[in-house]
Amino acid sequence: TIDEPSAEESYAILKGIVSKYEEHHQVVIEDATLKAAVALSQRYINDRFLPDKAIDLIDEAASKLRILHSGEPASIKKIRAKLEQMDTEKEDCIRREDFEAASQLKKKELRERAKLDLALAKWQDEKTQHKLHVTEADIAKVVSEWTRIPVEKLTEGEAERLMHLEEALHRRVIGQSEAVTAVARAIRRGRVGLKDPKRPIGSFMFLGPTGVGKTELSKALAEAMFGSEADLIRVDMSEYMEKYSVSKMIGSPPGYVGYDEGGQLSEKVRRNPYSVILFDEIEKAHPDVLNVLLQVLDDGHITDAQGRTVSFKNTIIIMTSNAGAEQIVSPKRLGFDTGGDEKAKNYQLIKSRVMEEVHRLFRPEFLNRIDDIIVFQPITKEDLRSILGIMMQDMTRNALEELEIHLHLEKDAANLLIDHGYDPKYGARPLRRVLQTELEDPLAEEILSGRIVKHSSVRITVDKDGKKLKFTGRRLPSSSTQGRKGKKSKSQTASSVPEETEA
Repeated sequence: TIDEPSAEESYAILKGIVSKYEEHHQVVIEDATLKAAVALSQRYINDRFLPDKAIDLIDEAASKLRILHSGEPASIKKIRAKLEQMDTEKEDCIRREDFEAASQLKKKELRERAKLDLALAKWQDEKTQHKLHVTEADIAKVVSEWTRIPVEKLTEGEAERLMHLEEALHRRVIGQSEAVTAVARAIRRGRVGLKDPKRPIGSFMFLGPTGVGKTELSKALAEAMFGSEADLIRVDMSEYMEKYSVSKMIGSPPGYVGYDEGGQLSEKVRRNPYSVILFDEIEKAHPDVLNVLLQVLDDGHITDAQGRTVSFKNTIIIMTSNAGAEQIVSPKRLGFDTGGDEKAKNYQLIKSRVMEEVHRLFRPEFLNRIDDIIVFQPITKEDLRSILGIMMQDMTRNALEELEIHLHLEKDAANLLIDHGYDPKYGARPLRRVLQTELEDPLAEEILSGRIVKHSSVRITVDKDGKKLKFTGRRLPSSSTQGRKGKKSKSQTASSVPEETEA
């Protein structure tokens, strides 16, 4: 067997053949571009081998660049259009037997054709003397098309991105500072090479009751690391409770139904190797399924039923569990409304109790392969105020921006929504339902009835009984509307509900 050449050997191979591609595509390919092709292909393209994948990157990038600049300049197109018009006019003169006018057009046509020949010669000369340069950005664009990773994520300095990871996560995840910090630190450790490069970027177990932000942190992490929430692969482990469920994950063996389709997990990761994989309610999975995950966490790959190796080294593994949730939401044993020191002590006490439950449910060899086990804190009313601000911001951006309706949520209205939507057992989920039934539904009726129209400012307060929201719409002046068109309103940019006025 022939081993895959190293990065240095692949670069030397590319140096030896690059002149052929430069001659074929009439471009210049610099050494930095060759190094980028090797580095990016080695890191982001796992189902092929060097130097083949790096050569294809160079070839496709050079081809795209040549095609992009192969069109004639506007000046030449203008002359051609003029010639076509002259030819039409000349034919028309001949049909009318106006031969003198046709003769004049013929002379003009000859002069224009001389101009065209001169312009074409000059253009060809410029193409020969000033060849196009294939850059690292061109290579990155091709890799982006192959892997579906946004090109800006490939070219952006990863160190810069990792250093600001907490900031990106905190914009979406409220009240979970310990969880955000732990995730960001573990990912930085993995990316700088302080762990086995064959293993996943990071592996975590999120513990806590429903509605505290476990799934939201997973989505935020997918967006921050890979560019989009679509890069989150969600696996509901309640579907893998039986022994035969392993075949659903990696594919059926030869001769069985579904063999050609591949496994649900292995196929998704093979097609999207740069993703966050969320295993929801991991405690429900059959032990044989956990054995597959054990291999993923330890070796960074699995072999599917068709014998193909699927790499997980560019994924982030997250497992969620409700184990020990009752220890977190029990108010008698928590005391989360006390001072900072007491709160920290309570958190550590709760974490130790939750870990006892986790050790009872999972085997030590499984837990020891997880980078960090993170216990999420329950959501407080103050956290809900910030979450309400994010929900209002999303609603404005998704639904009301086109209508140019600007919402102003007063303090009493915000307090009413928070009071109705606060439930320590279910976290932030009840607030979403309350926002829908008490704000979105009545607001939709006001818009449909015509009481609130386009280009309006809507003040949201509480009615006299203090039980329902009241909407007061005021049409904005045309000058105010024009002034707002080019910029976002405060309701769109706020990340939390202010004390008095806008959300």
